[in-house]
Amino acid sequence: MKTSPTFTLLEAANWHDYELLDSGDGLKMERFGKYIFSRPESQAMWSRALPASEWNNVHAVFQPTAEESGGHWIEKKKLPEKWEMKYPLPHVQNLTFSVMTTPGRHLGVFPEVASHWDFMADSVRTAGRPAKVLNLFGYTGLASLAAAAAGAQVTHVDASKKSVGWARENQGLSGLNEKPIRWIVEDAVKYVQREEKRGMKYDGIILDPPKFGRGPKGEVWEVYKSLPSLLDMCRACLSDNPLFVIVTVYAVRASAIHIAQAMDEMMKRYKGNIDSGELVTRETSANRLLSQAVYARWSSK
Repeated sequence: MKTSPTFTLLEAANWHDYELLDSGDGLKMERFGKYIFSRPESQAMWSRALPASEWNNVHAVFQPTAEESGGHWIEKKKLPEKWEMKYPLPHVQNLTFSVMTTPGRHLGVFPEVASHWDFMADSVRTAGRPAKVLNLFGYTGLASLAAAAAGAQVTHVDASKKSVGWARENQGLSGLNEKPIRWIVEDAVKYVQREEKRGMKYDGIILDPPKFGRGPKGEVWEVYKSLPSLLDMCRACLSDNPLFVIVTVYAVRASAIHIAQAMDEMMKRYKGNIDSGELVTRETSANRLLSQAVYARWSSK
């Protein structure tokens, strides 16, 4: 039976080691552990709330190039090569993982998806039965660790050997080396094709695809062209009684919430209402919402 989807502003509200301090003028200022960074954020269409002195006091600034993901970090204060952060997974345990600056402007964790970790861990923990979870485009493994910590048997797939190695290090940092996680360096589409042929079934599937990417043998991934067929293949790999399917997409250049906040700044002297919504992080400076991605998740509950 079909049901109407709900639209939610989903916040990851349990962080202690991460904080969105401010955003605006195409930038965002964030705290990862005890270190503070400035990164580009094209969708921050409003003015920054914190003074320039705060923005000038960050540990590092990412300087982009004309290439979409290209650029480099300008270090303003001494940073370690890597450092550890923790995330308190409700009713399960703390996840411990390492982060570092990378050439692709990211630091090894996407904090806004932590609400998905909470959701899947709760789904697995309360299922009352063994669960098998497939994590595609698994990056540094935090979703895989959340599911495994809650009791799932996990298969983690990523085309990057470096990312899978990082994920395995995070498994050790979190004290989860004894948990059943299979680490696979492979193109996600090809792996799911083989799983479908083998008749493998999963109770939960997580997809966090990039906008564009290449597999280990040069396979091309373009999210708008490739995702529909991958979802069809994933459906064939679901068990008869699945727990969840989660899809997160970052390939959105603008969203309703960003337009609404720009409008809110313009019309703040006037009485009225603006409605919008997505997957968001709340600033500590001005209590504004920054939309990071769009998502869809199906749940049996």
